[in-house]
Amino acid sequence: MEFKQIKQIVDLIKRSGLTEFQLEEKDFKLRICRQGEEIRTVLQGTTPPPFPLGSPSSPSGSPMGTPHSPAVSPAPAEKPVDESKLVKSPMVGTFYSAPSPESPPFVRESDSVNEETVVCIVEAMKVMNEIKAETKGVIAEILVENGESVEYGQPLFRLR
Repeated sequence: MEFKQIKQIVDLIKRSGLTEFQLEEKDFKLRICRQGEEIRTVLQGTTPPPFPLGSPSSPSGSPMGTPHSPAVSPAPAEKPVDESKLVKSPMVGTFYSAPSPESPPFVRESDSVNEETVVCIVEAMKVMNEIKAETKGVIAEILVENGESVEYGQPLFRLR
């Protein structure tokens, strides 16, 4: 697995609110745990990692990728998010913002929505599932990219 792929996984975990992620391949095992804003990465395998685990910006210059130390600096503390104003994914799948690649997106930022407004599609096991807002509000932020994999309970939209 390449560094770019691991960084994408870490970024996804930061955005999604997942607390743990584990991936196993032949002779490679990646486990990422989140405790608050701190993310810990554990790499195990018979082959050396494809990138240096130390950080050039670490103050002591010591490696940061040991199994019990953080591999990524914690993000700055964010203000609490009102959970009632989030549209979350009801399933694991692939997020689509429009009914087809040629169509305009279901919603854009600053669009008003109500309980019955279809805001996106989540594809799961070759089934296209229309996701409704289920609450009134205005789209303040779209939290995922078109074609991105989403997890159960992952916030997709923030409303105001």
